[in-house]
Order: sequence, then C-alpha cells, then structure tokens
Amino acid sequence: MKIKAELPRNFLNKEVSAIIEAYFEINHLKQLYRQGWLQRGVPPHLCESVAEHSFCVTLLSLFLADAYFPELDKSKVICMSLLHDIGEIYAGDFTPLDNIKAQVKQNLERKSVQQVLSKLPNSSKYLTLWEECEAGTSPEARFVRQIDRLEMSLQASVYDHQGLLEPTPFFASTEKVVSETNLLKILTELKSLKSGT
Repeated sequence: MKIKAELPRNFLNKEVSAIIEAYFEINHLKQLYRQGWLQRGVPPHLCESVAEHSFCVTLLSLFLADAYFPELDKSKVICMSLLHDIGEIYAGDFTPLDNIKAQVKQNLERKSVQQVLSKLPNSSKYLTLWEECEAGTSPEARFVRQIDRLEMSLQASVYDHQGLLEPTPFFASTEKVVSETNLLKILTELKSLKSGT
C-alpha cells in the first residue's frame, strides 16, 4: 500500500484520550493514497487521498440529497458518507487489481473500523451506521454507495482533463452501481465532457 507518510498513531508514545488517539488514526486517511489512481499511472503528487475522496463524497451526498432526495435522512447520509472509508485506516485501500477476496477485504475493514471507533463515546451508533452502509440495507446506505461510485467518476473526469488517464472504464464501473435517474444524468453529462470529444 503506497502512503504519503506512516500511520500518525505510531507517533503516540504514551496514553492519550480516546478522541486524540482516534484522530491520529483517522488522520491516516490523509496519508493514504487512493491506490486505484496510482495503479493507473496518476503520479503521487497529483493523487487523491482517501480523506479527500471521503470529503467529496460527503459534500456530494449533502448537495444531491438536498436537491433530489428529500425523503432521505440527511444526518444519516452525512454520517455514513464520513464513515464509509474508516475501514481503510488499518486495512488499506484495496482495488479490484489487488485480487483480494471480498470476504477477506470486508473482514479486514470491519476489524479496522472496530479498532478505531470502539474507543469513542457512542461507538455502537457509528459502528451500526458503518455496517448499514456496507450492507446497503437502507435507502440512505444505498444512496451513499451510489455517490461513492459517482464521485470516483467525477475524479476520473478531472484526471482525464489533466491528461492523466482514460475515464471510460470508471464510467462503466459507475453505471453498474448507480440506478437513480438524477445521478445517471450527472454521469451522462460527465461522459459528454470527456476530453477529445
């Protein structure tokens, strides 16, 4: 796994409060590159971190839920968006090119989430939201999972315009997950922006 710097948690050499410890763990998402971009040739100095991805997923979730999905619980959507990649702190950011079995990946991420969140007040609430998002068992969870994939295509489009990669495979991957009409319209518009067209 390629990272910008080591896990900040390793800097702590004494007992600290749960909030500080969790922050030093969560901060690792700023150090962890989105591995799929590196695997496709995006240079490290231009490569998005997992934290940057999560930030954009959260903003997209907020804006799109407000605009098109008034029936969704916005607080739940935002919480799920913020939590959805916590499992990558210790597990890492696996991609399809890593050929890791889905169950192995899920177990590693669940263990990571439990390690980070279990020390926090209201940890069971956060763990439940993460599990729900992973399983896609609510309208909010299914929405966040679609936004997660849509954000990937938006980032691929940015990289396309920077001359760093061909976005078509990412658009195709997103089409397999996104089912909401208003989200598909965004994807269709993105396709029309493809550089060279």
